[in-house]
Amino acid sequence: MFEWAYDGVNASIPRNVGPECAYYLSPKRRIIETSFVSIIIIFLLVWGYKQISLPTKVSYANHDRVGRRVLLIIMSLVLGIEIGFKFTSRTVVYILNPCHIITAVQLYLLAADPSPTVTALFRIHLNFLNGPVLAYVFPETESRRIFADKAMYYLQHGLMVVIPYYLLRIGGVYNVEPLSDMSWSIFSYGLNLAYHFWVIQAIALPIQVNLSHMLCAAILDPFEGQNYRLWVLVHQALLCPLLCKLFCYGSDFFLTKFPPTKVKPSLECVLPKKNKYEDEEKLCENTNTSGNGHTHVN
Repeated sequence: MFEWAYDGVNASIPRNVGPECAYYLSPKRRIIETSFVSIIIIFLLVWGYKQISLPTKVSYANHDRVGRRVLLIIMSLVLGIEIGFKFTSRTVVYILNPCHIITAVQLYLLAADPSPTVTALFRIHLNFLNGPVLAYVFPETESRRIFADKAMYYLQHGLMVVIPYYLLRIGGVYNVEPLSDMSWSIFSYGLNLAYHFWVIQAIALPIQVNLSHMLCAAILDPFEGQNYRLWVLVHQALLCPLLCKLFCYGSDFFLTKFPPTKVKPSLECVLPKKNKYEDEEKLCENTNTSGNGHTHVN
């Protein structure tokens, strides 16, 4: 009944679709791995949820800016075109790839009114930046047969990095925890694993499409073999928080310290309408949350 969503997947690409990929791991091995990872997921989610906290003081000032609306329009068009190509090529199932889900989250962050939910989603989605980074380091565009489709691939993943940087530039509800606080990264990694092992795997296995490489290892995977998913469990546990913290540190440097790009004195400040230092100091006095220690990069 749902063949229209995946029967256009290119079977000529090795380990992309088919029984060979679906049975790369034995059913017994897959059940044992999933059970083991599920225990880890529950621990990460429970521990992380108990440890995470949002700032008690934050500015809910008007965040409506021209740049925000422009990025919202551009990313909406890019995602709309991506979905259109998926329907045209009968590969709608690829919409479930994590980068498309994070793109939808970013659209919500750009469109939603300031709220604690926005802050929570913003902090969580920063731990999924491994997606666009890996998309550029190991591009998978073989199944995209026309130039426009390939262009959307690079444009979408590039915007996925530009948008959080711009939102950090705005500040206010778009704030981050201290670099030493790992609770959000641990909770987010639990969500990442849960989505891959509980959602993507459950959909990919019956239709035998290698979504996010959950069925079999990629040809160029240096950890190819029966243990490749366990290796992924380890190296992504290091990569996801590392990229998040590096991104936050780099954003803090360029937005608050590097003279050519400095726009405000500290990362949590709301970007003023007029870029005057006096206005910045006033806004920082109103939004400073150093008392709870959950919006500074230090």
